[in-house]
Amino acid sequence: MFTNPLDDRAQLRPLEPWQAPEFLAHIDRARPLVDPWIPWASLTTDLASARSTLQRYADLLSSDSGRIYGIWLDGVLVGGVMFTRFDASSGVCEIGCWLEEAGQGRGLVTRACRALIDWAFTERGMSRVEWWVASGNTRSIASARRLGMTRDGVLRQRYPYRGVRHDSDVWSVLAQEWPPAEVRSTRESEPEFVSASGDQADIDRLMGLFMDSFTNTGGRRPDLEIIRELFVPEGRIISNIGNDPVIMDVDAFVEPRRKMLTDGTLTEFSEWEVSQRTEIFGSVAHRFSEYRKSGVRDGAPIEGRGHKTTQFLRTRDGWRMSSMAWDDEPARRPE
Repeated sequence: MFTNPLDDRAQLRPLEPWQAPEFLAHIDRARPLVDPWIPWASLTTDLASARSTLQRYADLLSSDSGRIYGIWLDGVLVGGVMFTRFDASSGVCEIGCWLEEAGQGRGLVTRACRALIDWAFTERGMSRVEWWVASGNTRSIASARRLGMTRDGVLRQRYPYRGVRHDSDVWSVLAQEWPPAEVRSTRESEPEFVSASGDQADIDRLMGLFMDSFTNTGGRRPDLEIIRELFVPEGRIISNIGNDPVIMDVDAFVEPRRKMLTDGTLTEFSEWEVSQRTEIFGSVAHRFSEYRKSGVRDGAPIEGRGHKTTQFLRTRDGWRMSSMAWDDEPARRPE
């Protein structure tokens, strides 16, 4: 059995039917996070069904039409990645992932998915890798973005789950878009030598994830929890709209906004950059952004715009935000 190190504590390796007891124990721990998004999670409830799930992927492997791999952290199974579809004749495959809480915050899924995508393109000559995700699964969508994928579109009411039909987003990356191995190696293992263009892409992704975390349009649930992953633990976020600045740590920023975006106060809300200027020097960076926002607050439509200034630090885990301050244009401030 091969072992692919993901970092000094984590490994990627195949999941096989004989590992059903370990797989079941892991799914029981992960169920609150993965059950809404991965159909077989709700079907893997005992040893027989766990073995059946892994046997199905073993059968797919034997026909070269799918594969499943586990992620072990300190010897404990905490998640995995898979080829849910693999069609060598057409050159198209689909990957997916899942992770229990104990494995979060280390970039394990991103590195594991990169390993699968790299193998599909370089070893098997695939042309396109797809990522199908429920439109409300913001964490999985964030993973697609981190992998450099492009959102191709949405399949409306594609599948039923517990009596409700759900939309599916389709994301993809093409072989010609996938960075060469030496570029990925540099980015992941030697951050002090990352190219400016790679730095810019990473900072673009961080800002995109931050802005996207507030979105609750079309019944989508906002994912403000991801902001904790974007900032260093000591990060500061500053509103300078009024006469006095309001200086917050990440918790103080996230909690009231989570409430407002989920209790019906602020609906159909989204915020996006319309222009930006980023300056990078070594392991520090600064971004000055113009943004716009729209939504419905207490039943009344709102529109706004303003500017943000954001500072970034390169850490062992890659670029992270260290501070952000913003001001809305006076004419657009809510009453």
